[in-house]
Amino acid sequence: MSPDAAVPVVPETRLRRGGWELTDEYVETVFQLRSAAVTGATRLYDDVRTRAAAEAASGVDRQWRFFFATALTFRPPLAPGIGPKMILPTVRSEAQSAFADELRERGFERVSRGRRERARTDGGDRLHLRSYTAELPLARAGATLSITGWVGVWHADGFRIAAGAYPDRPVGELLRVDDPDDPLTRSATAYREELLDLIRAVG
Repeated sequence: MSPDAAVPVVPETRLRRGGWELTDEYVETVFQLRSAAVTGATRLYDDVRTRAAAEAASGVDRQWRFFFATALTFRPPLAPGIGPKMILPTVRSEAQSAFADELRERGFERVSRGRRERARTDGGDRLHLRSYTAELPLARAGATLSITGWVGVWHADGFRIAAGAYPDRPVGELLRVDDPDDPLTRSATAYREELLDLIRAVG
């Protein structure tokens, strides 16, 4: 990580308990305003517990869920007269577009924007959420992976983006595994609740 970049705080204990593993950390320019470059410091996680269980049961090795958190830094810093509320809609729009592009880069098709929700982070900040759906043909499994993703954007001591995606049905069912282990039986509802809990916990 760049020493002058803001860094997202993630619920490390909760992630480890849930079978998540940090797979990448990076800093990049995520978009450009007229007066500043917006840099994002990101931590990316993979659900390695489900991945390992699916490979052991079916031989299919792929990422089934992912989660990431990003802290934004403005270079140069925003002028004193420009408050967070003025640019929050721009940050939200850019974050959502970037998430949809991320899904397409991962090979997903029929990427569609869904409903909006509002919530509060664990720290009490107003959180704007947007859902997405997408599909990915799995030739080796003879099935199609349908997913739902959520992107959360808010401002606390700085701008934060947290997002992820999960299968719309249990992985064991998708792969037609007989008597699947626990990680492969989780429902879309359980996935959704966990993802939104993780998003709300980012600081």
